[in-house]
Amino acid sequence: MTIPMWMLLGFAAWTVLLLSATVGVYRWTRILSGRASVSSFRADQMEGEDWYRRSMRAHANCIENLPVFGAIVLALDVGDVGGPVVNVLSILVLISRVLQSLVHVSHVQTDSFVAVRFSMLCVQLISFVALIVLVVRHAVQP
Repeated sequence: MTIPMWMLLGFAAWTVLLLSATVGVYRWTRILSGRASVSSFRADQMEGEDWYRRSMRAHANCIENLPVFGAIVLALDVGDVGGPVVNVLSILVLISRVLQSLVHVSHVQTDSFVAVRFSMLCVQLISFVALIVLVVRHAVQP
């Protein structure tokens, strides 16, 4: 497997781990302790402690970006585009995603923490664009 494929798998694993360790723990502790029923968690209603709401948003951020990274990795694979730059950019995507999620979940969102989170998002977006450019350049080369 290529480094981009490993990073995509890591991204998917992080998405599942983040959900399980935050939202899952919050809900199941309440369900198993009898403080909430399984059906009491509504998607259209904000509830719970601040860290729980941030966890839900962090997980949603992962879900929103996972297919984008997946499409890029698929294009890299189909186009047989690789090399050290592709590897580093792919690694940056996963590292910045994990850091962004951790900052989102573990800290009250002051201006400083939001700036860090936004910086990590920018690293991902710049990496996405750079990877797309590499795929396109490779595809149009004679």
